Amino acid sequence: MILANTEESGEELLADSHLVPATMVGQTYGEKITHYVKTDPSPTATIVFRGTVIGKTPSAPQIAAFSSRGPNYRAPEILKPDVTAPGVNILAAWTGEASPTDIDIDPRRVEFNIISGTSMSCPHVSGLAALLRQAHPDWSPAAVKSALMTTAYNEDNSGEIIKDLATGAASTPFVRGAGHVDPNRALNPGLVYDADTADYISFLCALGYPPSLIAVFTRDGSVADCSAKPARSGDLNYPAFATVFSYKDSVTYHRVVRNVGSNSSAVYEAKIESPAGVDVSVTPSKLVFDEEHQSLAYEITLAVPGNPVIVDAKYSFGSLTWSDGVHEVRSAIAVTWPSGGASSM
Repeated sequence: MILANTEESGEELLADSHLVPATMVGQTYGEKITHYVKTDPSPTATIVFRGTVIGKTPSAPQIAAFSSRGPNYRAPEILKPDVTAPGVNILAAWTGEASPTDIDIDPRRVEFNIISGTSMSCPHVSGLAALLRQAHPDWSPAAVKSALMTTAYNEDNSGEIIKDLATGAASTPFVRGAGHVDPNRALNPGLVYDADTADYISFLCALGYPPSLIAVFTRDGSVADCSAKPARSGDLNYPAFATVFSYKDSVTYHRVVRNVGSNSSAVYEAKIESPAGVDVSVTPSKLVFDEEHQSLAYEITLAVPGNPVIVDAKYSFGSLTWSDGVHEVRSAIAVTWPSGGASSM
């Protein structure tokens, strides 16, 4: 069998197990093979194993074509995905209870298998979260997530923005999230965005969930009080920013960061990369800590300028980075525009 990619998967090749002799080719070769089969009166094919052939090493990491994409349609002010992690052609131990193809009629059993998917990325990140909790047992799940997101990297090993295999172009925060996880940097993030149960209940209230449905999540017999819900779901103390703009818009989000670095008197300054067509301001622009584990608040405002510029795209992206000269605490900014983007007015 020759398994050829369609345009949706492009040139991405996965090491899938098959029940019959098979090879996989990308879209380009697939179209050539299809043309050959259709035009040759007696087409033939042969699969020959020539051993391991090492060609040009592609840049890494790259985002799989099958990877889930943003924006977050249920909560558009929360950036999704969060992060990316290894999930393509992962070699790992395999259960003896199932065949490598996971098909019942396949009698083969193996000790190791190569699998791709979210089911591979998830255990990588779960393992990193466990390591972070081991190193910082007082961190909440939200703090662990914050450390993974704000220290993630966005460039591949060639110095270019991580590529999206679905398009062959540079990925965006709606494809890679905050970036690719970096376990060593995550151990020492400098600042963390924390959140507790009450914060998440307020978030659900802001999304419009009634107390009866919120009780499905809390499961402790309590009744959520949504009378004092935040004005917007984007005020969840989340380590990224997303919004949906009209032609004349502005939004202000509130955030709190805790200093978890070794320097209790650290001073962090804001560095802003504004998305196209958006003015970004941060107040205060400097965070001055003077005690261990201190938390400080700030506001970030995203606004369409008085003379809007043309944004010939559905989305535009930027970032806010807090830096003390040692740590770079980076948060992605994603803006979704109405059809046609912002226009001159």
